Amino acid sequence: MPSFDVVSEADMIEVKNAVEQSNKEITTRFDFKGSSAKVEQKDTELTAFADSDFQLSQVRDVLTTKLAKRKVDVRFLDEGKIEKIGGDKVKQVIKVKNGIETEDAKKIVKVIKDSKMKVQASIQGESVRVTGAKRDDLQAAMAMLRKDVPDMPLEFNNFRD
Repeated sequence: MPSFDVVSEADMIEVKNAVEQSNKEITTRFDFKGSSAKVEQKDTELTAFADSDFQLSQVRDVLTTKLAKRKVDVRFLDEGKIEKIGGDKVKQVIKVKNGIETEDAKKIVKVIKDSKMKVQASIQGESVRVTGAKRDDLQAAMAMLRKDVPDMPLEFNNFRD
């Protein structure tokens, strides 16, 4: 029976490259001269450092631009609150989401069931498996999910015939 998995995973290699490019641009930009602005990465957690709130927003802009150029969807980013550290320096933790949360998975299953298509969806950990009798039905389900679930960066993999 043909099937595919709906997943939401960022390409962490591209995220790492985007962080390195962001740091390179920050060190060469005139408005960051003499500041301690930078972005650090630990696994799926990015930390942006800057001297002020305005500079922090500039660092985030540079980071999102570099991520977008590397085809990493910025909807993967979950920005935390801005924290003050020593003096007037600030930092912000930005988490890179991986996997589909249970609520979102239920939403995807509900969208598929409400569409009355001849496919079934089941939650499998951090992904949703969609199965159907025909390959065309699965492709129609992919198109429908892209259109009806715009708030999540979805990818389709593990397509089996």
